[in-house]
Amino acid sequence: MATSRTEEVYAVLRAELLKGVFAPGQKLRVVELGERFGASQSVIREALLRLTEQDLLVAEPQRGVRVRDLSIDDIAALTETRVLVESQALRWSIARGDLAWETAVLAAHHRMEKTPVLLDDGSVNEEWAFRHAEFHAALLAGSGNPRLEAVAASLRDSSELYRRWYWVLTDDHRRDIPAEHRQLKDLALARDADAAVEVLVQHIERAPAQLIAYARERGLDRLDA
Repeated sequence: MATSRTEEVYAVLRAELLKGVFAPGQKLRVVELGERFGASQSVIREALLRLTEQDLLVAEPQRGVRVRDLSIDDIAALTETRVLVESQALRWSIARGDLAWETAVLAAHHRMEKTPVLLDDGSVNEEWAFRHAEFHAALLAGSGNPRLEAVAASLRDSSELYRRWYWVLTDDHRRDIPAEHRQLKDLALARDADAAVEVLVQHIERAPAQLIAYARERGLDRLDA
């Protein structure tokens, strides 16, 4: 029961963090959240720990937990690391992936493509966000290296908040995201590692580049400034 309750609290807080309900740098207090959700402090702490592991929150010794800041330098460093890790994982998947891997990639892509990206109010569809993560995880799941896959998944989680700001702040209407994903899927299954990695790098770098350009145009070092 406690595990189920933790999952509920975690899901609500994660959605609120990604929608900007909490301000960057804002403290989240265990007691207040416990009262709000009618949950024990252990349940709240476990939910906050999961969000901290996803880099949506920051834990500070003796000071509790706060919402992470939105730093331009961090966007650049995170993107650089994602490119390094995911490129290698994709190369290994293409070299080592078997028929089961190919089938999983096809299935994950199909589920994602059949899910609308946006809701009627223009906000990101959480079901699509889940399917998107599932597809990228499937692409790398043939690498034969679970530790590398776990690092890649953690980095993608850390990037989620920036992806949401990309949707809100930038005017990148020319982008055809479904076409990018179809190209990634096709090249991976065709075992064309060089071309697949090139598309993946462009796919990873586009949103951060748009955000950094947005910030620099306004003389900002942080998106929450």
